Amino acid sequence: MEIITQACSDYGFFQVVNHGVPLNLLHKALELSRIFFEYPSEEKLKSSPPSGAPVPAGYRTQPQNSPDKNEYLLMFPPGSSFNIFPHNPPQLKQTLEDLFAQFSKTAMLVESIVNNCLNLPPKFLQEFNHDRSWDFMVALRYFPATDETDNNGLTQHEDGNCITLVFQDEAGGLQVRKDGEWIPVIPSQGTLVVNVGDAIQVLSNKKFKSATHRVVRPMGRSRHSFVFFHNLEGDKWVEPLPQFTKDVGEPPIYRGFQYKEYQDLRVKNKTHPPASPDDEIRITHYQITPSNSY
Repeated sequence: MEIITQACSDYGFFQVVNHGVPLNLLHKALELSRIFFEYPSEEKLKSSPPSGAPVPAGYRTQPQNSPDKNEYLLMFPPGSSFNIFPHNPPQLKQTLEDLFAQFSKTAMLVESIVNNCLNLPPKFLQEFNHDRSWDFMVALRYFPATDETDNNGLTQHEDGNCITLVFQDEAGGLQVRKDGEWIPVIPSQGTLVVNVGDAIQVLSNKKFKSATHRVVRPMGRSRHSFVFFHNLEGDKWVEPLPQFTKDVGEPPIYRGFQYKEYQDLRVKNKTHPPASPDDEIRITHYQITPSNSY
């Protein structure tokens, strides 16, 4: 517990083994996603969401002018009407649904560990965050880098959710920023990466950190990964908990907000990119300046 507490405080990242997700399922899902992403574009586009779809589930690729260079399959909880699955390879749909269910169990277990590390009442976060309808999973393929000056796969950012699980292949490329330096998260057989998101940072009044991270594309080969986002339900109100503010005599660092409001602002960062990356909406949008503290 002490090690995880320190990791969440200093980095917002840690890696776990013996996490309960079957390794054969992880590798099967990775291999099937590799097969899918190798299909011609016209085949992959058959699984794209229709124009005007309220949720972009299914196959997507980044716009031509995007700084991010990847393509992905996005899915919501099994049984969701938003999901669009490829017909090929034939086992992909069932495998992704099985993996989603396993990731969901592990994310809830990690959430309970984070709950204990924050010294919150037993099952506090579980009861606060009981709606699983906003969780989603992404299968990603990052295109090979052409040279060392064109190797961006996913620009630096923080995750806006509660907890993220990442399974990356041996190509690596995930990096976390600490004290101004980028630290590679080296892939290890059967290991999942856990990332604390903005919602936990706000609830804990920044006791736990939502780390800045990015993906650097490897030279000469694609990078494949799965990412599971353990979210809040959209109407949930998010603000620093009294256990970290008035109960201990500390002022709140953030003002409260509705979760879906923040997510809408994050989506706008992508659909209408600001002129400068510094103008992107991040959790600092809700930060209280010292003069406004109370």
